[in-house]
Amino acid sequence: MASAAPSRSGITIERLSGGARYDEHVAWYEAFKPVLDDVELRCLRDLLGEGSGRCLDLGCGTGVAIPELRRLGWEVVGVDVSEAMLTRAAMRGAELVQAPGESLPFQDTSFDAVVSLWTHTDVDHFPAVMREAARVLRPSSPLVYVGAHPCFVGPHSRFIHGEGTPVLHPGYAQMERYFGGPAVGPDGLRARIGQTHLPLGAFLHAFLDAGLELEAIEELSLDEPERLFPYRVALRFRR
Repeated sequence: MASAAPSRSGITIERLSGGARYDEHVAWYEAFKPVLDDVELRCLRDLLGEGSGRCLDLGCGTGVAIPELRRLGWEVVGVDVSEAMLTRAAMRGAELVQAPGESLPFQDTSFDAVVSLWTHTDVDHFPAVMREAARVLRPSSPLVYVGAHPCFVGPHSRFIHGEGTPVLHPGYAQMERYFGGPAVGPDGLRARIGQTHLPLGAFLHAFLDAGLELEAIEELSLDEPERLFPYRVALRFRR
């Protein structure tokens, strides 16, 4: 059962650590995010590239990244805590495991690559998830992450659909799961299941403190003329 309390900024904070938040929204989410978009596809091709080993899709959800990972030659293992999401991912053609990202049921150094998309805003303990990702990754192997830009997406920034200029509010330093508040629109994912925010420094240290070395970073959407600010970021680390 979830409990919630208002923060000083008036944003509702959920105290529950859990992964079934998506279960009752799976049908909506599939319509909202049926496939990877062109920018995300390019990131996987450029930052991850082709491979023939085992690739962990960490927080795979409905499996939208699995087809592209398989096209790149990887043997994909998808892991997610939501049974309902994994049921939808089953048609994507990968081995699937239900487990929390903070406690992966895999041996040390058992993967040749790790990919994680849009997870740091979903999980409650992202540094713990990255420690587990680093543990199961073989030495010198890549970890590719794509997700919300911490500077422009969060309880402090009203940036609906990543369009126009974000309007900033108090709350950037907040590192708890939040619902509502001036930055959240009435529709969409954040209004339905809430979101966790990490300031940029804490976000980057989740990877660095896990022993991962940063190789590349892109502030995505800056190459799209209609986008004035980036709403997502892509990074490649190496174990």
